[in-house]
Amino acid sequence: MRRATKEDYVLSHPADAAHFAAASGASVKTAPMPVTSDSLLDLIIASLEDDKAEDIVSIPLKGKSSMADHMVICSGRSSRQVAAISENLTDRLKQGVGVLCKVEGKDQGDWVLIDAGDVVVHVFRPEVREFYQLEKMWMTPGAAASPSTA
Repeated sequence: MRRATKEDYVLSHPADAAHFAAASGASVKTAPMPVTSDSLLDLIIASLEDDKAEDIVSIPLKGKSSMADHMVICSGRSSRQVAAISENLTDRLKQGVGVLCKVEGKDQGDWVLIDAGDVVVHVFRPEVREFYQLEKMWMTPGAAASPSTA
């Protein structure tokens, strides 16, 4: 009979991989758990709040568009902060849950679009956000967007 190896254990019991690694002194990497669109939204809003993004608004897109389940719109006070918020968010999603984002506009820092799959994030300078008014375009008549609670 073949003795179970570290690899066998990790593949058959991913939840206990860290315990096995600690007990055996080995380093074991596990695949990140799948992320739901709602939990991804929560992670994104937490990251934006940590980086002091302003006027964070979440707009549900389920039933309105097939491109994503949620849209998040926020502002940074300057081009530098807009770029930093965007970079920190993409780094946190990659390191924390293995989500690779597509990013557009970071070099200019006026309007950064981050496609995180089920959640699309727009980070604006306030003047640019006011000009485009994306919230009004995606809001259901008579409904309000859900601002984040800080």
